[in-house]
Amino acid sequence: HVQLVESGGGLVQPGGSLRLSCAASGRTGSYNVMGWFRQGPGKEREGVAVIYTGVGNTYYTDSVKGRFTVSRDNTKNMLYLQMNSLKSEDTALYYCTKELISWGLGTQVTVS
Repeated sequence: HVQLVESGGGLVQPGGSLRLSCAASGRTGSYNVMGWFRQGPGKEREGVAVIYTGVGNTYYTDSVKGRFTVSRDNTKNMLYLQMNSLKSEDTALYYCTKELISWGLGTQVTVS
């Protein structure tokens, strides 16, 4: 069983930046993909960014391309999401996921 704990959320003004972190612990084992999802008020959960092991391919939803960067540190079992040029529509609860099987409880990001 893998535990995922997100941190780094908060309140930021439009145009600001935040860096989210996700710490994985427990039976992390090997895995192919980790990623970030978010759920805004009154919205469905949506994928934001994913990163694959190996060559480290990354994919982003269109609305965050050029503003967000996902990265990972396999030696520390950490996943990150650097968010720049934040917009009000980025306000959401951000979740970390491993293989879409394990999920954290989320960290709130509010842009206002």
